[in-house]
Amino acid sequence: GVPIVAVSEAESLPYVLATDIVQVPPGQGFPVAEIARTVARVLGEDGTALAARLPVLRPAVCSELIRSFAKKNALISAAVFVPGVDMPVLTLNQVRLVARIALAYGQELDSQRAVELLGVVGAGFGFRAVARELLDVVPVAGWALKGAIAYAGTKAVGEAAVRYFEARS
Repeated sequence: GVPIVAVSEAESLPYVLATDIVQVPPGQGFPVAEIARTVARVLGEDGTALAARLPVLRPAVCSELIRSFAKKNALISAAVFVPGVDMPVLTLNQVRLVARIALAYGQELDSQRAVELLGVVGAGFGFRAVARELLDVVPVAGWALKGAIAYAGTKAVGEAAVRYFEARS
């Protein structure tokens, strides 16, 4: 149950998934960025605490968080056909994303951050309004369009949060 990332010259190791091995040929330096991406992918949401202590992991962990939450929101948005039902779930995921990014940057979540999270909620309503308007234009492939807008909106919220917390740190 413990995630393992191996840095080795071998192509396979016992008890380690092939996707979790970072190959390093003999005589070459460590590919730090590739190791960070692999660690971030393996840890997923659990990587935020480690990223707060190891700044070299922050970009990879934040990118993985954004990718993961955007994918989740795209699937939720595409799968829900009842108008408006997906909005609270999408917004909650975006708030969770911003909170995870804040934790990756070592920022505490307190009452002052509540105002910042209101911006996330407002952005969610804005993206949902855009999706609703576009559904009138493209009724047949609307599910794909909803998913794409949810993906792009969540990605935009995540990227904005990274820039915000990067500027504050």
